Amino acid sequence: MEAADRKRLLQEMVFARRFEERCAEAYHHRDIGGFLHLYPGQEACAFGVLEKARVGHDYVITGYRDHVHALKCGADPKEVMAELYGKETGSSRGRGGSMHIFDVQNHFMGGYALVGEPFPLAAGLAKGAKMKGSDQIAICFLGDGANNQGTFHETLNMAQLWELPVLFVCENNLYAIGTSLERSTPMHDQYKRAEAYAMEAAQVDGQDIDTVMDAAAKAVDFVRSGKGPYFLELMTYRLRGHSMSDSGRGYRSEEEIKRWMERDPIYLFRDRLVEEGVITADDFDRMDKEARDHVDDEVIPFAENSPEPDVKDLTKYVLSDDDSCAMGQIAGGGK
Repeated sequence: MEAADRKRLLQEMVFARRFEERCAEAYHHRDIGGFLHLYPGQEACAFGVLEKARVGHDYVITGYRDHVHALKCGADPKEVMAELYGKETGSSRGRGGSMHIFDVQNHFMGGYALVGEPFPLAAGLAKGAKMKGSDQIAICFLGDGANNQGTFHETLNMAQLWELPVLFVCENNLYAIGTSLERSTPMHDQYKRAEAYAMEAAQVDGQDIDTVMDAAAKAVDFVRSGKGPYFLELMTYRLRGHSMSDSGRGYRSEEEIKRWMERDPIYLFRDRLVEEGVITADDFDRMDKEARDHVDDEVIPFAENSPEPDVKDLTKYVLSDDDSCAMGQIAGGGK
């Protein structure tokens, strides 16, 4: 990767971190309601994988920790923040909130609140691409806590049987809310569960973005070449709690948190770029300030000043306006 691209990638990661931190502040000020699941600590996963995909061309789908994936896919940060604020200018017109970010134009096919829901949807997207003869692939991000759902096993089985072009990316942050992996799953290495379905699979360090990109390039090439699905497990860690109602301290020791903070993916990458001579410490400080200013001066004001959805449109978008089946009409035109 060229030096300019490495610098750009770090800048994207820094912006995502400052975006998420500002979300936490807005939540404390009650500008954001409902649930809020933040991504700090896992940035190398989304950015490393999607850097090696074709964003805007490939389909991407994930669970409810979805803001950063949407941003990397090309979603407008202002629209994402407006959605968190529940505003009409949001990516889902304020109807979905944090857990339901969408950007169909860029083929970000959504975050989903139901654990395990994205698996069969990703397989469906991949099946559609294969039927069309397209070189598109579907990329499904998932957490380790979703892997005990029936949809996980059913989807992996069919994806392998039908040789679907889908890449499953397990962001293994070691906890399902407050339940450790050891307490919920006898097979701790999640990639081995995929291997049970004769699926190509690998496990790598999810904190080192160069390692993630190398593994992702191999996985993406495998899937796009028509060889079938691939399961990539990234060992990572969320530096915050599961959601804003969780401090993350009740079930994780301070020593554990400190150990993982020392492997913060942004600062690991920053230090490497400084060593490579790509940036200086001052360059990083300017990059950081630009990210903060962008969020504070453009993203937040847009969300704050956007209109609320009108109550008369409460049921708008629930049913299609031009779908006869959804409107309760039968083929003959009757009701």
